[in-house]
Amino acid sequence: MMSAGSLQIMLNEGQPVAEHRPWRRVVVTAEIWNALLEGLAGGAWTMLGLWGETGMAHLALREDSSETMIVASLPCPDGRFPSVGRIHPPAQRLERTMADLVGLQPAGVPDHRPWLDHGRWPVRHPLGAASPPMGLLPPYRFLPAEGESLHQIPVGPVHAGIIEPGHFRFTANGETVVRLEQRLGYVHKGIESLLNGATIDQAARLVGRVSGDSTVAYALAFARAVEAATETIVPDRAHWLRALMAELERLANHCGDIGAICNDAAFALMLAHCAVLRELVLRASAACFRHRLLMDCVIPGGVIADLPADGVKTIQGLIAEIRHQFPPLVELYDNTASLQDRTVNTGFVRPALIKQFGCGGTIGRAGGRAFDARRQPGYPPYDQLEFATPVLTESDVNARVWLRIHEVEQSLSLIDQILQRLPAGPVRVELSSPGQITEGLALVEGFRGDILVWLRLNADSTVSRCHPRDPSWFQWPLLEAAIENNIVADFPICNKSFNGSYSGHDL
Repeated sequence: MMSAGSLQIMLNEGQPVAEHRPWRRVVVTAEIWNALLEGLAGGAWTMLGLWGETGMAHLALREDSSETMIVASLPCPDGRFPSVGRIHPPAQRLERTMADLVGLQPAGVPDHRPWLDHGRWPVRHPLGAASPPMGLLPPYRFLPAEGESLHQIPVGPVHAGIIEPGHFRFTANGETVVRLEQRLGYVHKGIESLLNGATIDQAARLVGRVSGDSTVAYALAFARAVEAATETIVPDRAHWLRALMAELERLANHCGDIGAICNDAAFALMLAHCAVLRELVLRASAACFRHRLLMDCVIPGGVIADLPADGVKTIQGLIAEIRHQFPPLVELYDNTASLQDRTVNTGFVRPALIKQFGCGGTIGRAGGRAFDARRQPGYPPYDQLEFATPVLTESDVNARVWLRIHEVEQSLSLIDQILQRLPAGPVRVELSSPGQITEGLALVEGFRGDILVWLRLNADSTVSRCHPRDPSWFQWPLLEAAIENNIVADFPICNKSFNGSYSGHDL
């Protein structure tokens, strides 16, 4: 393992990009790129993202020991780059996506199968040299599993209810799952293509719709990236209102998830009560900010509107009601033996695997990884607020339920603090005009985990390139590991305890 600070030292050999903020982006040689991959494989740093554009591959890294964050960019004049996934498995799906979207080919990659491209797009490589497809793609090859008395169970992509589409191919011995392999990409929307050339306002609306249940977190990540690129100073009150919206979003989703997990264990009573709490949060959000999901409320430069005169009273009433109703539900969960039997020791994920994948959010923190983007790299006003980052080590479905319970309690406390200390003043400013090509990067904590947005703005403030990265990219693969050696009937509860975003993953 390389020594602390080695990432910064190593990248001093590269060529820095002047107008990239707030962290460095460095154009590197193939030699430096390969050295970075060795450090990544050895656990010296964590991969935050991997994406591409014509002639260039980008790798975002974080060195935990020094809290350094950086983007390394490798020129690919021949359309190829040394594969990250060959020595660091979390990169494999991202590399397959780069090949699909941009046409960049990872050299030495262990998996050549397409990922997002199902052979139904009107063009190949829409973010690169877009060209008509050359006939149908061959059928997707699922990985084989060897052994006696094995059978396969295909599930999806169409599911019951309103869940988004995804295919799950189980290989089982009786009821025991030997292997699960996912096939995603059914809700590809072309978000990154649509962002190219968009105005900042148009792009903000698009990014806020990458995953609708995380619209505040995505909008905040995009806004902070734009503000970094343009060096725009946001008013204090806007920062605090953004945090208020983010915690309302977290509260609604965690309440919904707790109920849904219990429902998949045939305990519908918890679903009903938790759905009521979620609905209370959504109604309060609509009353205060005119949208149940808080869509388009966070914008570059601030927020779209101030909290109304009776807003503080409305949200205080919401907090009081949840504090009244939530503890008995926690006690009900904890004292229902049949429910505990379904969640305890089910869907275990090895903490070492969580660390390797840089898995964040409830899945990461339930498995011992304490990372929280609100703390590091941090952003206002969380540096002025008191809150704990709950961490457990059991790494099973039960731990993921308890992690959500603890985070509900922390969100209630944070909302209380925000309402008590909300500063006066304006809630938005006009963005500074860059007048040149500039780039920005932001990392924001959503309810699923850390969301990364990287963008490049043209001199006229239109978007040249933007890449949003959902936390689900590093969580979906771990669901495959979580279900191994569990029974098929436990897949719904394992899946719901992860609650990966299909939409956020498929872009």
